Amino acid sequence: MTHQAPAFPAPGSVEPGRQIAQLRHALALVEQIAGRAGAGGDAALDRSARITTAYGDAPPISQRRFDALVAETAIWAAAGVEALLSASASGQPGAAAGRLADELGRALGDLERLLGL
Repeated sequence: MTHQAPAFPAPGSVEPGRQIAQLRHALALVEQIAGRAGAGGDAALDRSARITTAYGDAPPISQRRFDALVAETAIWAAAGVEALLSASASGQPGAAAGRLADELGRALGDLERLLGL
């Protein structure tokens, strides 16, 4: 019998605000590839702090759901960014980048709503 590592990180292993900040950074990169202007700065830092607080106040089941969704989102976002970076070397991935940016933005909104924000 072999032992396999879990597919997702253990709940609470990384600060929720930091996870969201990393996803927002990926979103900014994708928006740049798509030719869009991304948002950031102090508003993003404030949002990350609010997420961390809301996560701490959320019931354990909501925390587990958040952890699972943020891990899943990070996996497909990373795969999408890698594909876009490969495609950008051979052409204009603007439409695909725009679609990925839209989906990533929607996923970030879902994560915030899960915590009541």
